Amino acid sequence: MNDDLKALVRTIPDHPRPGILFRDVTTLLLDPWGLRQSVERMAASVPTRPDLVAGIEARGFTLGAALAVALGCGLLLIRKDGKLPGETIAEDYALEYGTDRLAMHVDACAPGARVLVVDDLLATGGTALAAARLVRRAGAAVGGARFLIDLPDLGGGDRLRAEGIAVEALMTFPGH
Repeated sequence: MNDDLKALVRTIPDHPRPGILFRDVTTLLLDPWGLRQSVERMAASVPTRPDLVAGIEARGFTLGAALAVALGCGLLLIRKDGKLPGETIAEDYALEYGTDRLAMHVDACAPGARVLVVDDLLATGGTALAAARLVRRAGAAVGGARFLIDLPDLGGGDRLRAEGIAVEALMTFPGH
């Protein structure tokens, strides 16, 4: 599956701790052809143009902005809590060693808007699920989620699909 793009992803062993194979997409993003192909292929996987692409901080901003331009729609920023000015809504989610919190502006998307959630990597699905819940709390509909990489062994795709979210990734890697 997209082996040409997979070849541009650097694997860093034992990061952030022993036994982990970290899939580093920055090497793919540095490559003009790889970046263009990634965006074009992700855009081609979207059957219906959304009203907004929700990019999750931080690499999801890069992909989300490029995908929003390619699809002809707006960009919704999903940020770490405390980073946005103005009134926000926030959602907690579980991490391996605790919890974190994502936020978006309370008026960032209109009720009934169709939103595509985008990030670089899908692992356990906690971050993407928190982003989707924020969008839904605003009254919008999550039309799907797109990722460069899925680590299916960690179950994130299954968690999102259980919430009724269609998931696609350009590449999959085994393990964690």
